[in-house]
Parts: sequence; C-alpha cells; structure tokens
Amino acid sequence: MRRWMTKTYSPVLAVLWNLLLAYLVYQTARLAYYLENSDYLSYSWDIFRGGLLFDTSAILYTNILYVMMMLIPWYKKENNTYHLICKWLYMVVNGLALAINLADAVYFQYTMRRTTTTVFQEFSNEGNLGSIIGTEFLNHWYLVLLFVVVMLLLWYCYARPHLDGRTLHAPNTWRYALTCQLSFIAFLPFCIAGMRGGFTTAVRPITVSNANQYAARPVDAALALNTPFALIRSIGKNVFVVPQYYSNEEEMSRIYSPIHTIDTIPPIKKNVVILIVESFGREYIGALNKDLEDGKYKGYTPYVDALISKSTTFRYSFCNGRKSIDGMPSILSSIPMFVEPFILTPASMNDYTGIAGILGKEGYETAFFHGAQNGSMGFQAFAQKTGFQRYFGRTEYEAAKGTKDFDGTWAIWDEPFLQYYAEQMSQMKEPFMTAVFTASSHHPFVVPESYQQQFPEEHLSIQKCIRYTDMAIGKFFETASKQPWFEHTIFVLTSDHTNMSDHDYYQTDLGGFCSPIIIYEPSRPEGQMIDKIAQQIDILPTVLGMLGYQKPYFGFGIDVLNTPKEDTWAVNYLNGVYQYVKHGCVLQFDGQKTKGFYSLQDSLMQHNLLHQSSTVSRQQQMEQELKAIIQQYMERMTQDRLSVLK
Repeated sequence: MRRWMTKTYSPVLAVLWNLLLAYLVYQTARLAYYLENSDYLSYSWDIFRGGLLFDTSAILYTNILYVMMMLIPWYKKENNTYHLICKWLYMVVNGLALAINLADAVYFQYTMRRTTTTVFQEFSNEGNLGSIIGTEFLNHWYLVLLFVVVMLLLWYCYARPHLDGRTLHAPNTWRYALTCQLSFIAFLPFCIAGMRGGFTTAVRPITVSNANQYAARPVDAALALNTPFALIRSIGKNVFVVPQYYSNEEEMSRIYSPIHTIDTIPPIKKNVVILIVESFGREYIGALNKDLEDGKYKGYTPYVDALISKSTTFRYSFCNGRKSIDGMPSILSSIPMFVEPFILTPASMNDYTGIAGILGKEGYETAFFHGAQNGSMGFQAFAQKTGFQRYFGRTEYEAAKGTKDFDGTWAIWDEPFLQYYAEQMSQMKEPFMTAVFTASSHHPFVVPESYQQQFPEEHLSIQKCIRYTDMAIGKFFETASKQPWFEHTIFVLTSDHTNMSDHDYYQTDLGGFCSPIIIYEPSRPEGQMIDKIAQQIDILPTVLGMLGYQKPYFGFGIDVLNTPKEDTWAVNYLNGVYQYVKHGCVLQFDGQKTKGFYSLQDSLMQHNLLHQSSTVSRQQQMEQELKAIIQQYMERMTQDRLSVLK
C-alpha cells in the first residue's frame, strides 16, 4: 500500500491519503492525551465519534493551504522542488498540531480543559517559561519520543505525485487540469462543511462547547476536542453572550441579584488578611478529610490542621475556577470565572473594584504581596485596578533582602516571603487589608535544597511542596501572633485552585473544584465546621458582613455566615457546562439544557438522577436560579455594570 501511494500519479489521491494520515496523527494525540490523564478522563465510542468531527474541522483549517497548493491546475508545478515545499508545509503544520496536542496533555491536569488563546495573555509577562518547558521535556520524555516516532512515520508514509510537468502531453495536460479543477471545486463545499461541523444550513459553526454533546461528563469534553481546534475557535471570539432566559429584569433580580446591602451589626474596624495559597486544594488537608481512607487519612498539612481547630470552615467549599488568574477575581472581587478567565477578557476593562477598594474608602491601608516577578500573571495590574494601594513583589523583596531566596523559576520561596509579609504588615497603619499569593507549591514542584531531606518525594510530586508551604504558613502565624495587630485581625486562608489528585472523589467534575475556605479570628478561637456550602466568591461578602459594612456593594457571592444553610450555594464552569451546587444537589447545565443531576452525597457522581420524578421539581428550581445567575453575569459583563452605581 505504501509503495503504491508514494508512487501515485494522482495529486488528488495523494491529498486524500495525506489527509487520512493527518487523522491518524490526531487520533494518536488523543490516545496519548487520554493515557496521560486516565485518572480523570473516560474514553468511549461517543468520544471517538465526536473527536472525528472536531479533528475534521482542525485538519481542514490547518491544511487548507497545503490542499490548495496540491490541487492548483497548473501542470508546471509538477516537479520535485515544488512538491518538496508542499511536503515540508504539510509536515510543519501537522507536526505543530501534534506538538501542541501532546503539550496540552501535560497541562490538562492543572486546568481540566483544552487550552484556548487566552493562554498567550496568561503567560505574556513570564520570563521563566523556557526553563519550565525544558523541565517538562525531561519529565515527559516519552511524549517527546512519541512525537519523534510519529513524525518519522508521517514523513515516510507521505504520498506525493510523480507527474512530470515538463513531459506531459497536451491531452494529458488537459485531463490533468480538469481533474484538479473538479477536485478543487468538490473540495470547497466539503471544506466549508467540515470546518463548520455539518452540511445543513441549520448547523451553526461548532465551538468548544459542542464537545459536551459527545461527553458523558463535562471533564470528558476535553478528550473529544483537540487543541488546534480550541485555539482556532477562540481567536477573537466574543466571550460573553447574553442569554434571554428572563425578559423581565425585576423577575430575574427577585431570583438572584449581585447587589448587596448590610445592616446587621455595627461597623467593626478589624484588619483583614487573606492568604491565597498556590494549588492548596482541600484534598491535601487532613482536618477537612476525616472520613477519607476509612478515617486513616492524615493529609500533608499539620500546621493548617492546627489552625483549622481554631477556625471556621465549611462542610463543602469550592473554588470558582481552575487557574490562578481565576482565583484572584473570585476571592478579591467576588467575580467567578465563566467561559474564560475574567482578567483575560475585554470585560476586565469595566468599572469594578474589590475588597481592597471598598475598605480603602473606609480608611484602610491596603497592600498586595506576590513573590514572583512584578507583573507576573497580570496580578500587579489587577491589584492596582481593584484598589490595592501598594504592591510588594520580587522586586521589592530583593531590594530589601537580596536575591538568595529566589527559587530559580517562579518566585521567592514561601517561608522567607511569608516572614517578609508579616514584617511589612507590622509597619502598616491599622486598620489594614492585605492579601498574599504564595508560589512554592507551583509547578515544577521543588522545595529548597535545605528542606529536601525533611520533605522528600511522595506519591505525587506536589505533596512535598504542600508540606513545605504548610510549614511556611505555620511559621507565618507564629510570627504574626507576636505582633500587636494580630488579635484584632480576620484571617482568611484559601487556595487559588486545586491541583494533582490521588483520590477518586477529588477527580470528579465537582471534586476538581474543592478548595479550603478557612476563617480565623484570634479573638474568637473556637473551631467549628459549619454545615453549609461556601465558595471563593463568598469571601468578599462574608468578610464585609463580619466587619458590619453598611453600604451597598457589588459581588456575585453571598455572606455565607449570615445566610441560612438551605440558601448557600456554589457555581463553577467546566468545558462549556455550569455546575451549580445547592439544596444537597449538583446540577450540570450547558446553557440550554440540564445534562446531569446528582445528589451531593453521591461523592463519585455515579448516579445521574436526571428526569427522575422524585427530583424534577428541585431540578427545575435550580435551573431557574442558575439561569438568573448566568444572565446577570453576562448582562453585567457586556453592559459594564459591575458596580452598585452601574
């Protein structure tokens, strides 16, 4: 077969054969994607079938120039030089597609989704990507080897015409031109239909969210997709589209409104300190998993466990996104991630603020701390936008302490940086509001050389880093407890998102969003776990409630401490599906219809209760509530109404 195809005298057959090879390349990449993430993903016939649809679109988008060059009805192009150019174009395009699919297989465990074009904005200010990519090349050498083998096979199996344009006779030239023209004409409608995802005029061009049609769970939608398609389909797209679930603003606001007023307690001038701990998922914390492993699970956070014994926590607590740039707006501005990271969308230019801006107007001194390079991840710009008066990054730290504490990749090690954080707060005028974003539990998951014996490698590479950061947090509170401001401070500890997992519960669609929310007041050291649902976007309203803030303000979350248990809820977005947690249930809604409905007690999400008569009324109620949340979000994003005045 290979001998016949590589010796073919037909440009049309050569194109068809080579496009078939491209399909095999994409399916090979999908299989590698699955095997790399088999703890999270499930492969099925529907995934394969949907994959062909998205692969067709991506292959046609990326290979259209190649096909046009091959089918141009100009017989003089039939020479070795021209076809060598065509072959190299084909190899580069499909090699690049294979490379980004394989690279995304590694990145998936951190985001649970296919990468879109927002990734270029997300890492635009990072100067350490070269070393990180180099580390991943070494850690995933088998994917590099797979890439090399597939590319060698692709080069070997590539088919090219062996026509000689210089020796074609007139009849053959005429027949050649007609064949190419007819093939090109036939290719055009197929190309358009393939890119759009169907032939009928009723078919809208497929997008990333269409992958949910082929996935039993939202997380599996990533497997049906391919990364070139996700990148292409997100170029210049309008991220926020306003649905028309409610035509009456008053009716929608009765169900849900992000405008808050507080008049419950007299105002209290307490300091507010928010610790956003990199990748510090709930799974790693023993005190929040007392039933895990039949009660034998100890976790990796003895210092935070001790803190929890004196703090308020929640039976269920979630992050609102899967990236660091999702955590910042969720925690500090009560803005969740829907569709794409808020910071990377045009809506980030809207008029909005955050807890720093709100408290700054009440006389608070505010500051944000992040030990990475200033400007990293866009945090400095976001901090300034939301009202932080001062910013302390790696530049400020090294100006004061020198360069010895830089981890060589991302930031200042957590232990010295958290000590610096405590020192700087002792120099601030009370009341103050500060936030710190740690970095040491970030990929590539290393600890300082002096701690490598104390925190050796464990089952997951992140676990030793969690232990190190937990120790750093413990030392921070030890230092803070000696400061005069400590007793009249509200501390909130949470994570930006979750990360690597080795327990089934935390690998489900919902489990991948389980983050701790810990509220500690030294003046009230009674520990309690409240039987409520909490999420990152609740932190701003809850803290303002604790302070007795009296003015109207904007926030998508709720004051979870002053809200009845039955009215607490959480929402997140995964691969085109909204997950809404309330009333002891989990609703999965794709924007048009409900795809899944589970009991919150069904921790592994194994029993879909969709359309069961006993749950229909609750499902309908949750759909109404979620639709109001989504429409409020989309309208306010597109209409620049992210403040009370708007």
